[in-house]
Amino acid sequence: MSTFNLKINGSEQQVSVDGSMPLLWVLRDHLGLVGTKFGCGIGQCGACTVHLEGRAIRSCLFSVAQVGEGEITTIEGLSEDGSHPVQEAWMETDVPQCGYCQAGQLMTASAFLAETPSPSREEIKGAMHGNICRCAAYSRINRAVELASKKITGDGQ
Repeated sequence: MSTFNLKINGSEQQVSVDGSMPLLWVLRDHLGLVGTKFGCGIGQCGACTVHLEGRAIRSCLFSVAQVGEGEITTIEGLSEDGSHPVQEAWMETDVPQCGYCQAGQLMTASAFLAETPSPSREEIKGAMHGNICRCAAYSRINRAVELASKKITGDGQ
């Protein structure tokens, strides 16, 4: 066991765990941040996506030791009140069905739009391609990312 000082959602957290433990399980089991979901465990579905220094990562594949000094943002830290443009667009577009993949979808979309605020439809499809939605809400997800882009850039709002 090692002690890790983590910066998560703007707060300092300390955990004593094996350094090889996936970040996903540290977040869920040790810190109670259960918005990040376990999907496949092999980084293929995107349900466990969080941000590390603003970059979307699959927390099931990323060990707590790999975090280092990096700032982690989970779905709980995207905004305190659901006012992030991606969250607003998700609700306005009525994306959620079962909701299981939504945290990972939102985290992927928000990291993508932070880097590419005015993407084309093809860029949106490419960025979101690695996130699996069991309900196949892909058309609504892509429309929500497009709407969030407009909210971020002020285009059309």
